[in-house]
Parts: sequence; C-alpha cells; structure tokens
Amino acid sequence: MMNMIQAQNPFMEAYNTPHGTAPFDKIKTEHFEPAIREGMKRQNDEIDAIIKNPEAPTFNNTIVPYEKSGELLSRASTVFGNLMSAETNDELQALAKVLMPLLSEHGNNIGLNEELFARIKAVYDNQEQENLTPEQKMLLEKTYKGFTRNGANLSDEAKKEYRALSQKRSMLTLQFNENNLKETNSYQLVVTDKKRLAGLPESAIEAAAETAKEKGVKGWVFTLHAPSYVPFMTYVKDRDLRCQLYMAYNTKCTHDNEYNNLDIVKDLVDTRMATAQLLGYKNYAEYSLERRMAQNSDAVYNLLNQLLDAYTPVAQKEFAEVEALAKSKEGEGFVLMPWDWSYYSQQLKDKKYSIDDELLRPYFELSKVKEGVFGLATKLYGITFKKNNEIPVYHPDVDAYEVMDKDGQFLAVLYTDFHPRAGKRSGAWMTSYKGQWIDPETGENSRPHVSLVMNFTKPTKGKPALLTFDEVETFLHEFGHGLHGMFANTTYESLSGTSVYWDFVELPSQIMENFATEKEFLHTFARHYQTGELIPDELVQRIIDSSNFNAAYACLRQVSFGLLDMAWYTRTEPFQGDVRIYEKEAWKRAQILPQLKETCMSTQFSHIFSGGYAAGYYSYKWAEVLDADAFSLFKEKGIFNPEVATSFRENILSKGGTVAPMELYKRFRGQEPTIDALLIRNGIKK
Repeated sequence: MMNMIQAQNPFMEAYNTPHGTAPFDKIKTEHFEPAIREGMKRQNDEIDAIIKNPEAPTFNNTIVPYEKSGELLSRASTVFGNLMSAETNDELQALAKVLMPLLSEHGNNIGLNEELFARIKAVYDNQEQENLTPEQKMLLEKTYKGFTRNGANLSDEAKKEYRALSQKRSMLTLQFNENNLKETNSYQLVVTDKKRLAGLPESAIEAAAETAKEKGVKGWVFTLHAPSYVPFMTYVKDRDLRCQLYMAYNTKCTHDNEYNNLDIVKDLVDTRMATAQLLGYKNYAEYSLERRMAQNSDAVYNLLNQLLDAYTPVAQKEFAEVEALAKSKEGEGFVLMPWDWSYYSQQLKDKKYSIDDELLRPYFELSKVKEGVFGLATKLYGITFKKNNEIPVYHPDVDAYEVMDKDGQFLAVLYTDFHPRAGKRSGAWMTSYKGQWIDPETGENSRPHVSLVMNFTKPTKGKPALLTFDEVETFLHEFGHGLHGMFANTTYESLSGTSVYWDFVELPSQIMENFATEKEFLHTFARHYQTGELIPDELVQRIIDSSNFNAAYACLRQVSFGLLDMAWYTRTEPFQGDVRIYEKEAWKRAQILPQLKETCMSTQFSHIFSGGYAAGYYSYKWAEVLDADAFSLFKEKGIFNPEVATSFRENILSKGGTVAPMELYKRFRGQEPTIDALLIRNGIKK
C-alpha cells in the first residue's frame, strides 16, 4: 500500500492535466526523491520479471518489456533533469548531489546485469529466426550495443571499476555545471558614470539600469549572460571596460575560489579516457564516434582540415580588414586584441552594409518573431499552434501551446521559455518532458511534449522584447530541433524524435536558420514594433548582403572548438599538464586573434564537459555541410515548397533513429552531401 507521501506525490500516478502534461503547479522539491526511489524499485521489479520469464528469450518477451520499463523513473527524473537546467535553485542542486550517484548506480545495476544481458544477447544472436521489421532490428541493435558499450561484457573486477568511473563522471559533470552557473551569476560589472557607456545603444543601457535596480545597485549593471555581454562587447567605446568584461567572461571557472573547474576538466578527461580504455577502445573519441555518422577520428579531422584549408585564407583577409579599420582610427601602433574584435568588426560591417543589430531590433519584436516562426511551420507543414493556459508551467515566463497537425489531429505540446534568470543556465536548447511512441497492441500514438529554452533580450519598462538578428537565428535553430521532436512518429520511444546519431541531430535545427536571410520569410512577420511598417526591402537586402560578413572567421572559431574537443578526447594517457597551455596548443591552427595565457574556454565548455558533445563538437560543422546541401533543394524548388517540406518531414523529421542517417539523407536529397554547397553559401567558392 502506498504511504501518505506517495499518495500525495504527483509523480506516482497518471497526470490529470491536459494531454497528461507535467503538473508543475503541484510538483515540489520534496516529491523528487521519493518518486525517483520508487521509480528505481519499480524498474528493478520489471527487470526481474524479464529475467524470470521461463520462456526462451524473444524480441517480444525481452526487448519490448525492457524498452517499456522505468516509466515512473523516467517521468520524475526527466522533470528533475530539465529543471536543473531551466529553473534550478540551491535545494535542487543539493538534491542532485544525493540523487545523481543513486541514478548512476541504478543505471549500472541494469547495464551490468548478467542475466538480463544474457537474454538480450540471445535475442541478438538469434535474430534471423524472428521475422523482425527494420525498426525492430534497429531497436535490437541499439539495445544490444547499449549494453556492450556500457560494460556488459566486462569481467566482474572490471565491472566494479566501470561502476566507480560512472559514479565519478556523473558527479564531475554535475559539479562542472554548477560551478559554471554560479560563477556566471556571481559576476557583475557596475558602471556609475554613464559617459563610460558611450556607443552602447539605449536599449542595452535601459536593460542594464533594470538589472541594477533588480540587484539594488546604483548605476548600470552588466553580466556575463549573452543579452548583456554581447551588446557591451559590440558597442561600448571604452576599451578598458571591454577588456574587463572580456577577461571576466573568458576566465570563468579558473579563479582561486570554489567555482574553479581546472581540476574537474582534467578529472573528466581522464575518467572518460579510462572508461573507454576499460571497454577496449584506444581513447574516448574512438568509443564515442563508433555511434556517429563520422565513425572515426580520421573522418572528423578530415572535415576540420578541409574547412581550415578552405576558410583560413579568407579569415586572414577578414582579420586584416578589421585591423586596418582599427588602425585608421587608433593609429598604426594599435594592436587588435580579442576584446576589440566585436567592436571594430561591427564598425566595419556598418561601414560596408550600414547595418547593425540596433537598426534591426525594432523589426524583431519577440511576439512577432514567434508568429513568424510558427507561421513558417504552418506554411511548410500545415501545423498550427494554440496557447493553452490550462497547461501548467514551471515558471511564469513559460508559455504552453497545443500543436495541431494539418488534419486537425493533436500533434504535440510545445513549451517556450525565452528570457535569462538566475536559475537558468546560459545558452539555448530544446528538450522533451515526454517522448513519442506507438503502442503496438492498441495502435495508440502517444504524442510528445517538447520544450524550447533560450536566453533572449528581456523586455524593459518602456519596450517589449526586441531581438537581435542572431537571436532570430537561434530561435529558428531551436525550433528546428523542436520540429524534429514534435513530428516524431516511431513505434519505440528510444528511437523517436531526436534520438539519432549526434552528428545528424543538428541537421533539422541548422536547416531552419537558412530562412532568416530569405525575404519571403522575413516579409511574413518583420514589422516595426511602433509603426507597423514592414521591414524595407533595402534593409532585407543589406541583411542578405551582410550574411557572409566574417563568415570565415566564424567558421574557424567553430573549427577551433572542434579541434579542442578532439584534442581532449583522443588522449591515450592521463593528463598531467596545464589546461590553459594545452588548450592553446590544441586549437592554435584555427586562431586568428592573439591568445592570452590567462583565458580558458575548457573550464566553461559545457557542451563537451557536461553536455552530450564530448568528441562530438565537430557535428555542428558536419551538420552545416548537410544543411547547406539540403537547403539548396528548397532554394531550387521554392523555399515554401510543400512537396520538398513533406519529403523533409517524412524522410528526416519523423523517422528518428529507425534508419541509418545517411540513408535517410539520401532518400530526401537523392545523393550524398559534399562540402561544395557550404562553400558556395559562404561565398568561399563561386
């Protein structure tokens, strides 16, 4: 019988909410631990039932019940994990330190369960005797490989070591994230003399005044959150202040305080390397890339080197142009430093194209951008969005929408969460609160609940939220991930939506960014927030003309992150050196600006140290090759072409991980991609 705590715990039974959405209005911090502990217990019972089944192992009596196991645990831990990123607090972070080792141990108890693996292996070895569909074969392959890659074939002694490494890794990633968030939140640059803010647009000054008011400080407060940091670095004339903020941002988690991540970086790299080597791989990259389109380090380096060769000469010209402008203003002896780059680049961009974020912001009022992005999905796919205030949300900033398919059927729930706050980590991401699957017995299609989380410019007292062009692109990017989740249409949840190879997952997101420079799309929503005037054609043309401004420099920046990632994860010996020195050596081939010994990216590089991009950061550029090639078909047939959109939905967005990604790509595009479309789009190749 359930005790009183369980009876009052919203996780313990089916949610009585629209579409079975998470009842955020009822969930309290104290509900997580009992629900997660009970969820682990229930999953253990489900695993026992599989093991004790007296019948010979088959797909239906072993793989299917394993796939369905852990429903309560997944429900509670998904909400917990998502709130840790989007709306955390000291209580949740303290609880995470209790729960993460338990969850790690529970995962290992299942992954290293010899009797369960024996049944899974028997199904895998005898699969020819069953009449499995391609999707069932893919699930079987993924399940079997999941076990072998998590230590199922190890000796008893090695399994103990694997458990210890897993526990250590989960705690290190947790600490890395917590330090990064707290160091970001703890910093503020206070300016009391408005003259020192010369050059900064009024919108950014207003936002800084509001931040100062919130913090009870006189003057203007600037933070390390992107909506504050980026305009400051782009427009503030005072070089000393730019230097100060740049150094604060680029030395995050390196200081002699409790938020230092230098040792955590070393420990994480060594722990991942040791785990991979324990499993029989040369290094962590080899382990990670086995389940990627790239397959191996050689293919990754081949891509990065191709990009270096193609873009470096152009990036050097871009640097020389910005440097020449800076010297014309400051004198021949002026040395262009990293904190000068955004400032003088913007001046050059303005000189060449008469365009900047402040000129565009009035046309990108958030509610209108949202209408435009939702409207794009309606044009392409026929889906519609209706806000539903009855769906509970985890913060007042969050909106919840019902998404209906072109035939009027319910497709998904979509949450949007746009603005920075203390409990939210930096960056932008898509996540899910519930996946999609089809019940093979009833045919019922259980639809997904998707969330888009961003850190966009906030509204001020006098103005609504007005986005930069980059923020519009970010919205489109995350919305592309959202479509991948919302259009999911597979039988098994673990193959559904974004459950694809990591270097394929960015194709649906990055292809959407292409629309940002299309006049036909901009004309659907971009109106001046005060006058209602449609964005002028000549301004749109300036956006298009300037879209490749410093594109080579931007490419090398991404390549540098890819090189750094690969340098950390192709290691075969424990790391003994200085993290900052190693970093600078790793990415020096892709650096255009002077390097400073104090700065460090690794200590705040959440993607590769606490996210899923370890030995996978190259995938952004990999997917850019795919998206440039794929979007060229939209350009050829019409950017709103329904046949092309339908093909993209059916072949890419709805199939999840049920088919090998290159096969899906070829079904849509009719050929394998080449780097040429990207080079042409960026103006590198005519």
